[in-house]
Amino acid sequence: MTDPRLDFVPCLDTQGLHRMAYWEWGERDNPRVVVCVHGLTRQGRDFDTLARVLAADYRVICPDVAGRGRSDWLADPMGYQVPAYVSDMVALLARLGAPQVDWVGTSMGGLIGLGVASLRDGAGASLVRRLLLNDVGPALGADAIQRIGAYVGLPKRYASLDEAADYLWSISKGFGPHSREQWLALTRPQLKPVQDEQGDGFVSHYDPRIGLPFKAVTPALAAAGEAMLWQRYDSLRCPTLVLRGADSDLLSRETALAMTQRGPKARLVELAGVGHAPTLIAADQVALVQEFLASP
Repeated sequence: MTDPRLDFVPCLDTQGLHRMAYWEWGERDNPRVVVCVHGLTRQGRDFDTLARVLAADYRVICPDVAGRGRSDWLADPMGYQVPAYVSDMVALLARLGAPQVDWVGTSMGGLIGLGVASLRDGAGASLVRRLLLNDVGPALGADAIQRIGAYVGLPKRYASLDEAADYLWSISKGFGPHSREQWLALTRPQLKPVQDEQGDGFVSHYDPRIGLPFKAVTPALAAAGEAMLWQRYDSLRCPTLVLRGADSDLLSRETALAMTQRGPKARLVELAGVGHAPTLIAADQVALVQEFLASP
């Protein structure tokens, strides 16, 4: 399978309904389901390389979180927060009809997965069988938050794909080494074509207002959020793998090691030469995901 199918699920928000897009790979009747969820300013096509590999054995679902990619923008930008995204994912899981799924979450997608995995159904079972947290944990590095906040939501316009790729690389070097072909493939879904007085060009695929709740977090709110995330993490019982870029400024080594001692006592793998966050494109990273998901 070389290309995914695009579908939509209606989700409830404070102003009514919005549609969340998701990309589907593999056979629809496969009971083995993997949900792959992207980071703050990314979208579901980030996982194309991984999904092509996994689709031989799994039904792979890669949503565009609300406000990104093909999903609707929210009427109220303060809805761009993790608890609301968790609610959207529960609606998605109900659509899929799978009693349990495996979860691969990068950065924000990992925090969403942490929220979903902490939920229990009527029989007390988790909705998540195995949880992979890609360079994220309950405690987030302040330097990374400041770095990301400096560019999220900026009104950028690009004259060409190459110009966009160069700019996105300048703010994404933590992703680690990529060939130009790989980086262009990651860049194309990040863009929407526009025609204006400047001619043809591109803008970012996401609602620039996604940065408003992000930038509104005070130190007190951040501390409360961290405490809640640790509480959720400590409640987990599903097998958990933490991938950490060895140079990550978002997930500190101290936090990652604490995650191996608390809650599900995650397995930790650190990736040399990578910061925040591994893109799960390199062959060794794909193999790590495959090995983790294949475990009983």
